[in-house]
Amino acid sequence: MYKNILLAIDLNEPSSWEKALPVALAQVRGGGENLHLMTVVPDFGMAIVGSFFPADYEKKALAEADEALGAFVAANIPGEINVAHTVAHGAIYKEVLAEAERIGADLIVMASHRPAQSDYLLGPNAARVVRHATCSVLVVRG
Repeated sequence: MYKNILLAIDLNEPSSWEKALPVALAQVRGGGENLHLMTVVPDFGMAIVGSFFPADYEKKALAEADEALGAFVAANIPGEINVAHTVAHGAIYKEVLAEAERIGADLIVMASHRPAQSDYLLGPNAARVVRHATCSVLVVRG
């Protein structure tokens, strides 16, 4: 049913993939062709915050994230699955939406943390992805 499946994870937060990864793999095995795995390195927010970090901090952070994501793929994605991985940098929901458009995703799979009283239904990134995605989004409760 879904051919290009995008799974967005946070490498530092196992709850972002422990339940979502098996769901994404099931979707690929159920007729999907490609699994695209991505993680996002957040930006500094305000420029003044960035001035406290070394000049090459972002470049090193992206390289380390790419290496870690590659290791995650090798350890957690079965060999028969056609998989690609991407590391993006910026606002999480914006980068997930941009990657979905770039790869022509027809399904985004992502986890959402248990809601606090202020969230009610979804975490802020999952809610924004659901609201703005041009494809189906499957949110797996963490």
